[in-house]
Amino acid sequence: MSRLRTRRWQIGAVAGVTVVALGVGLGVASAGQATPTVSCPAVKINVAVPAQQRADVQRNLELLNTQIDEANKRIVSTKGQGGPNFIQNAILGPLKDKRFATIERMETAIARNAARPNLNSEGLAPCKLNTKGGAPVKQPTAVPTTAATTKPPVKATTPPPTKAPATTAPTAAPTTAAPAKGTPVAVNGRLKVCGVNLCNQAGQPIQLRGMSSHGLQFFPNCVNAGSLNALRNDWNADFIRLSMYVQEGGLETDPAGFTAKVNGLVNEATKLGLYVIVDFHILTPGDPNVNTALAKKFFADVTAAHRAKNNVIYEIANEPNGVSWDGILNYANQVIPVIRQNAPDSVVLVGTRGFSSLGLTDGADETEIVNDPVRFDNIMYTFHFYAASHGADRRAVVARAAKKLPLFVSEFGTQTFTGDGGNDFASTNAWLDLLKANKIGYGMWSLSDGRETNSAFKQGTCAGSTFAGTGVLTEAGRYIRSRILTGVGNPN
Repeated sequence: MSRLRTRRWQIGAVAGVTVVALGVGLGVASAGQATPTVSCPAVKINVAVPAQQRADVQRNLELLNTQIDEANKRIVSTKGQGGPNFIQNAILGPLKDKRFATIERMETAIARNAARPNLNSEGLAPCKLNTKGGAPVKQPTAVPTTAATTKPPVKATTPPPTKAPATTAPTAAPTTAAPAKGTPVAVNGRLKVCGVNLCNQAGQPIQLRGMSSHGLQFFPNCVNAGSLNALRNDWNADFIRLSMYVQEGGLETDPAGFTAKVNGLVNEATKLGLYVIVDFHILTPGDPNVNTALAKKFFADVTAAHRAKNNVIYEIANEPNGVSWDGILNYANQVIPVIRQNAPDSVVLVGTRGFSSLGLTDGADETEIVNDPVRFDNIMYTFHFYAASHGADRRAVVARAAKKLPLFVSEFGTQTFTGDGGNDFASTNAWLDLLKANKIGYGMWSLSDGRETNSAFKQGTCAGSTFAGTGVLTEAGRYIRSRILTGVGNPN
């Protein structure tokens, strides 16, 4: 999901739609009654959007309209069904979560090359019903342009370029030396899925624990030989997840350069005996089918470079959103065969709908996957959580789903799902205890040195050469290092 940046100042947001509040429960209209429609406040952007982010912001503004249209279609399709709170629980609640995340993504996008605005995501996320029905008022999608004289400020410690310089990116080697003795790869070898577990070469269920990078284009200096060495030898971690954003200044801007960067980092991790998850990080747009052609090219190139390795796991879609499970299956059925050409035995992680929530964010659950799974071997399904936002209700679903599906938590945070705010270590403990009991692997977001509380490193760390020890770690970083090393998370 989009990651918060510190808010510098506030701008106004106006409600562009008049709503009619219901005096009774929010049930679906029965026959003979007017079908209600969703009525949402408009998001108004009163700042000049930097040129690099205009397309991203416009996509998200358009997505707000798509979300309203989908909610209204669901009201029609479920007419006459459900109890008095059906619309609130099954339609308005999930819509609020989607709108909140979409508005936050726009703030984050603008903040990459300008001061972060406050678009009032909390105030503008909730929508209500117009019980009289009628066509909904559309969200304006015009994006203010950047003034010609405006020079976007650049973060001093970790400047976020829009491309990875291909001239400095490491290149891939077709083969590598055997992993060092005692490392995760040396001990466990090639992994496979057995039943609902991830198993080592001996067929024993194991749990991988590690870290996810932030976007490689946003923090280009944070994943390197030094930080990977600390991850392996100071933290005792098992893997690194390389988050290759597709949009937002990522892969699509320089496919060759970013692919070379990913390949080089896979080689660095392999030298240390770490497993590597290559993450095709789709987020906006959330339908992976939009990027099918680029995914095929990327995975064909990456798997060709690492066909001789036994430590690479491929994650084909980070957080699908605004797309059905059928849509995700359609994408998986096209991309996985490409991976299998060069990596016939590698584990593949498939994102689940509703931002990899097993469909919970969309009002669904794991049942749709159980009833119509991906028809390939060595497949696992991803689940993401942010401990301050997601609690016991979602843990109960994961505990149930883990009995039927092979799950992998390729991303989680100790904060809210925005990636910022206070750390909720009590909830995190409950989550990680559940994952341990079910041998579900996990990777924390993120191995970066940004301003958000999800960053494991203190600001400025990635500009230096010291990555080991607790002195360079944030509260979240100290917690996860301790959890991996000792089994007990300690943020102190």
